Amino acid sequence: MRYIFDVDGTLTPSRQRIDQGFEKYFMDFCEDNEVYFVTGSDRKKTIEQLGEEIYNRAVRVYNCSGNSVWEKDELVHAKHWEAPSELIDFLIKRMRMTLFDPKDWAGNHIEHRPGCLNFSVVGRNADWFHRQKYIAYDEMYHERTNIANDINFMFTDLHASIGGETGIDIYPKGWDKSQVLKMHFEDCSDVCFFGDKIEEGGNDHTIAEGVIERGGQAFAVTDFYDTWDTLLALKTPV
Repeated sequence: MRYIFDVDGTLTPSRQRIDQGFEKYFMDFCEDNEVYFVTGSDRKKTIEQLGEEIYNRAVRVYNCSGNSVWEKDELVHAKHWEAPSELIDFLIKRMRMTLFDPKDWAGNHIEHRPGCLNFSVVGRNADWFHRQKYIAYDEMYHERTNIANDINFMFTDLHASIGGETGIDIYPKGWDKSQVLKMHFEDCSDVCFFGDKIEEGGNDHTIAEGVIERGGQAFAVTDFYDTWDTLLALKTPV
């Protein structure tokens, strides 16, 4: 079997380091199984979360939703995209319209990555406390969903999807996580995908759908505990 894992919310708490107990189990898992990671984050952030040893035990890591592909410390594929000024203006306008208290903003609201852009009202520099405040706010007002829907309506050549707990991933159509299947996974009959944003509108939806269409399995998980339990239930040898 081949295993493709999202990272944030699937292998680690969102934006945090992998749990020590799960790290030990998963390190052995990566040693004995064919593992791939696909995440919206860049290489530096992914290593911060998983640690360099686990990162390098993967056969391949698809950073920035597959727009930056690494095999250990070698960059083997990269795509570049410059976000249009109209999109940046729109995001700044939506920042000004939010009902989320500006006193809780943390900075780094628009982060440019290879092949994509991440937008966060609270900001990617937010600490745990302010992230929780925004998560509660977003659950009440569905702000991220509304912004993503507006982007998809207004910018017909782009796609926006919910990423992580506080962000929105924006990229040219087709440059989402599902592109990794066209690169290396045309036949998914031996593939299991794990992600926490598999629902429609989430940034794991298209790749999960693609894996199933190609004969594989996709598991919707809620956190790394759920991933751990599911792997154990599959009786995967480690």
